[in-house]
This record gives sequence, C-alpha cells and structure tokens, in this order.
Amino acid sequence: MRYEKGRKDVTRSRIVQTASRRFRAEGVEAVGLAGLMRDAGLTNGAFYVHFDSKEQLVQEVLVDALDRRLAAMVAARAQGASLGDAIRDYLSPRQRDLPDQGCPTAALAAEIARHPEQTRTLFTDKIDAFLQFIAASLPAGDPAARRGQAAALFGMMVGTLQLARAVNDAALSDRILEGGIAAGLALVGAQPSS
Repeated sequence: MRYEKGRKDVTRSRIVQTASRRFRAEGVEAVGLAGLMRDAGLTNGAFYVHFDSKEQLVQEVLVDALDRRLAAMVAARAQGASLGDAIRDYLSPRQRDLPDQGCPTAALAAEIARHPEQTRTLFTDKIDAFLQFIAASLPAGDPAARRGQAAALFGMMVGTLQLARAVNDAALSDRILEGGIAAGLALVGAQPSS
C-alpha cells in the first residue's frame, strides 16, 4: 500500500509532539513507548519505522522543543516584548501549571544530566543558543559580563520554575514565582510592574 508523499514526516512529527508533551509532563523515564504510540494514535510497532531508539526520540524532542521555545522568544522580542516581560511570562502560574506546554529545560534538565553524551551535547548546544539570545537582549556592556549575567538569569529562572512546581503549597509556590520575578528583574535592571 502506497501512502501519500509526506505522510511519514507528518507521522514522525506527531510522535515527536506527543512525546514532547508527555516527557515534559511526566519525565522521560516514566513514559513508555507503547503508551506514547497509543497517545499518538499509532501502533507500538510503528515506532521503529521512525526512530532507532527511545534515546533518538528524546534527542529529537529536545531539539524541536528548544528550537520552538527560542523561536517564540525571538518572535516576542521582535514584537516589542522586553526581557522583563519574558521573565514575568516564564515565571507565571500558567508556565508552572502547564509543564507539558512550558519550558523543556525546566521540565527535563535534571533528567537530561543522566542521559548519554550525545543527548547532553545537543542539549548543551541549544542552551548555549538561549544564553546568547539572553545576553544579546541585556543592556549594553562587556560581552563576557553579559554572558555571565545571562547564565545567572536563565539558571535562576529555570530553578525557580522547578521549585515552584515541586512544592505542594500553592501560596508558597506563588511566593517562589514572585521572588524569582523580583530577582530576575533586579538582575537585568528592569522595573517591577505596578
């Protein structure tokens, strides 16, 4: 049976998008291939038509999710959003409460640290692109200092989001987000919103 041209690419993309949501919501290790393929509307055996291993899927998910996240940040910046706006958005209750749609770094960084070198190298390259973007968005100054400030800011934001997600006290979680926003804005010299 012949399928229309591009069908394999569409199916592969559906697997990647389904895996991306599931990995961010549940963690890579918690997601089995059979359930993932079922959620994608495919049979378990179809997985190996598209991927050699779960690790290859993890790599594609990371590249795709991080590329999409950076593209959204670039687009927001082009539309006039400030770095302060980005900090407020990243550390919002919406980002905290919807990990399957949010930042892949906050959702997966701790797990990726235990993955093979090739996966970690792909992740490293993508994080470096985020840091370059953030550094370029900072007020003028020495490039090395801006790079360090970008690393501090991004690390603080990711850690704040992870911690806000981890606690089971809603008021404390909100305070963690608010504290992260204040610290992030202070770090970049932005004014808090009224």
